[in-house]
Amino acid sequence: MGPEDLAQILKDLPIPKNPKVLVGLETSDDAGVYQLSDEVALVQTVDFFPPIVDDPFTFGQIAAANALSDVYAMGGKPLTALNLVAFPIKTLPPSILKDILRGGLSKMEEAEVALIGGHTLEDPEIKYGLSVTGIIHPGKILTNTGAKPGDQLVLTKPIGTGIIATALKGGMASEEAVSRMVKSMASLNKMASMWMQTFDAHACTDITGFGFIGHALEMVLGSQVGMIIRSKEIPVFPEALEYSKLGLVPGGARSNRDFFSCRVEVLSDIPEVLLDLFYDPQTSGGLLISLPSDRAGELVETLKKEENIDSAIIGSVVAEPRGKIQIL
Repeated sequence: MGPEDLAQILKDLPIPKNPKVLVGLETSDDAGVYQLSDEVALVQTVDFFPPIVDDPFTFGQIAAANALSDVYAMGGKPLTALNLVAFPIKTLPPSILKDILRGGLSKMEEAEVALIGGHTLEDPEIKYGLSVTGIIHPGKILTNTGAKPGDQLVLTKPIGTGIIATALKGGMASEEAVSRMVKSMASLNKMASMWMQTFDAHACTDITGFGFIGHALEMVLGSQVGMIIRSKEIPVFPEALEYSKLGLVPGGARSNRDFFSCRVEVLSDIPEVLLDLFYDPQTSGGLLISLPSDRAGELVETLKKEENIDSAIIGSVVAEPRGKIQIL
């Protein structure tokens, strides 16, 4: 489903107002937040999708990391999860499903999340993911609406996974490219989330299906600001650039570009293959963090030193032009 389809569906839904819903559908945030008390609120999300790699265990890891990421993007601590499974049990061996679930469990264990149930249905196409519940203090929620002019922007993972996955499906991706992609997608955003709170982050979102530009624009529109993005600073998978030159760009990237490019101004001579990456739909991508300019460098240095995470300062938040991204 493309962004235009989702926007149209949600636009006319009669969503009941509830004062305990601190974050709902209005701002296209990563997870919903429901207040339980003055000290505790629930953070809830759900995500599942078909396999994007061949190995069942690895697919389970990626799908679980992707679902958990939405809670981390809000600054929350995930506590419990429910498995969501679709599987053609009559045509594929149960061992494949078992390996998928083992992969998911390995990431839940790493995240210290308890699996408390789930739902399985028979389907011609494999799908797997999680419904995740976490907690957060109501006064410490990080949404995509808090970016402030003067902030700098930090991205914690390279982009280009959708293009590499497309090359993999076509039998054209190198083992090294797939290995880099898998390592990134299976990595939790847990520690990046913890450190961004330490460094006084104002806003955050994770980069997933709407691509870097789509999710950055959600922050722009929600925060009523603009952004300047330095194209040469954005970390990318080098192989993704190569595959983009060959035209191995997923349809989702083209849909994202069609929908979001009206709010993007390209102010320098940027290769089309690099622009393709900016719209490329990601799976289990990194966090895009908006934080005070005097803390951004500290965050990048700390993530590298303490967690071996190669993040980068990729741009800044500006007051004008509001509602637009300018790419240098």
